[in-house]
Amino acid sequence: MTRLNGKTAVITGGATGIGLAAAKRFIEEGAFVFIFGRRQDALDAAVADLGANARAVKGSVSDEADLDRLYAAVKAERGTLDIVFANAGAGGPLPLGQITAEHIDEAFDTNVKGTIFTVQKALPLMGPGGSIILTGSSAGTTGAPGFTAYSASKAAVRNLARTWAEDLKGTGIRVNVLSPGPTATELAKAALGEEGQKAYGAMTPLQRMGDPAEIGAAAAFLASSDSSFMTGSEVAVDGGLAQL
Repeated sequence: MTRLNGKTAVITGGATGIGLAAAKRFIEEGAFVFIFGRRQDALDAAVADLGANARAVKGSVSDEADLDRLYAAVKAERGTLDIVFANAGAGGPLPLGQITAEHIDEAFDTNVKGTIFTVQKALPLMGPGGSIILTGSSAGTTGAPGFTAYSASKAAVRNLARTWAEDLKGTGIRVNVLSPGPTATELAKAALGEEGQKAYGAMTPLQRMGDPAEIGAAAAFLASSDSSFMTGSEVAVDGGLAQL
């Protein structure tokens, strides 16, 4: 497939999990991909896996200077940018009654502030036909016990797409949300273990966890012209978890 032939993409949180799976799919479909993440070892391993059409930039989406370096690298090598997958996310469980300011800041600095500046700083490099994809979550629709800050931040991400679809009128740039549910990423496997993954997957009508490659395939659809009449939308790839 060559739906993304000649396109340049940025994927934040691109060294592992959903971001890495999306990078693989984008490259398979012809894109040149810059992955962005905080761990140099993971970035190095990802680029070695992805091959010649991948570059890595180390940094955090919550640090504007790091984002500036990312987009300077894109401009220097590619000149323009076609796809932004604002995928970096953070936030763990903490039940109501134990929530701290630091816990809230961790989730919102990455998931909301980080998403806003990832997109805003990309816009000068983008033009008509550009696609912006934000990573939401089934938790942003249903809520999730113990995940106050994370769930609220992902609900905010859903609204960013609605707001930006209005803000981007006339530019030819689209913005949509990709909302995964239970997904068998490295982080989920480590946190839940085999039995925990079975239990979480069993909560979905499809009775299983999703594969990161399945989320990456949906991201490629939103990145491509196959979704050219979509903006402000949410694509749920959650096994039906938040749909019933």
